[in-house]
Amino acid sequence: MLAWVVALCAVPTEAPATVLGVAGSRFTIDGKPAFLLGISYYGGLGAPDAVLKRDLDTMKRRGFNWLRLWATWSFRGADVSALDPAGRPREPYLSRLKKLVAECDRRGLIVDVTLTRGTAEQGGAIRAMEGHENAVRALIAALGDRRNWYLDLANERDVGDARFVSTAEVRRLRDLARRLAPWLLVTASFGGHDLGERYVREALIDAGLDFVAPHRPRHARSPSETERHTRECLAAMARIGKIAPVHYQEPLRRGYTDWEPAAADFLTDLEGAVRGGAAGWCLHNGAERRGEENRPWRSFDLRERGLFDQLDAEEKAVVERAAAMVRAAAREGRKP
Repeated sequence: MLAWVVALCAVPTEAPATVLGVAGSRFTIDGKPAFLLGISYYGGLGAPDAVLKRDLDTMKRRGFNWLRLWATWSFRGADVSALDPAGRPREPYLSRLKKLVAECDRRGLIVDVTLTRGTAEQGGAIRAMEGHENAVRALIAALGDRRNWYLDLANERDVGDARFVSTAEVRRLRDLARRLAPWLLVTASFGGHDLGERYVREALIDAGLDFVAPHRPRHARSPSETERHTRECLAAMARIGKIAPVHYQEPLRRGYTDWEPAAADFLTDLEGAVRGGAAGWCLHNGAERRGEENRPWRSFDLRERGLFDQLDAEEKAVVERAAAMVRAAAREGRKP
């Protein structure tokens, strides 16, 4: 075993406080069914301690219970990756990852830790399969005493560019993770399209993943289609005999295309996810593609300002109303 894995495993930490699990088509937190209501926090490893704690406290207070963080992230030349392109530990950011997951554990928050494949010219990306395996080992060695995180092995892994990771490779990575941490939930996200039976089978049977994470198309009709798509995913699972959560970790966002979703669009999308039986949904956010210097950067760069200081009025309206919507759905008997 690599020396750095041994060293990381030898570091004692406090006992885990929060435990993520799966029961059929739903997630559980500490053994109880829970809808994962989350928010993008991609560049969180660059956030100063005061900013991080303030953002996490706001998430908790507003009823959010998970966040999406990248272990391999670079934006505008600022690389805050916890791992280098060969999948080896990269300080001080691996230590910051451990601290962030611990802070979330104490608050009862779940962390999506995401990896991505990329090219040698890209910062914040794993370059090859060997590096990808190293990355899985390093993350489990660093975080394996925690139970409040899951691993997205490869962001949008079926997109036909440098992000591509074959189903066979995903299976190898998933099997490696299972050997090292049998309790760890693992997925690999799909990019920019809805899932039919082919993709559901590929994820749950061929790759052996624990749940599906589709990144749906982003256009004005998308929010009204989410309930139907969710039901279709669950029906496909029933046909193949493998039920698992449908988790929307990266839906629509502002600043991405000419269509700018308003608060009502986000809430329609969330409502559709809940009504359809999804297990989780994310208030996705990122930099403005057409803004000066791409500002506001939101979750893409948190070194100067916290996330909630960068959200616009439409996004803040979602923050204020999303948790109440999920609670109402629970009271009405829909899957919360």
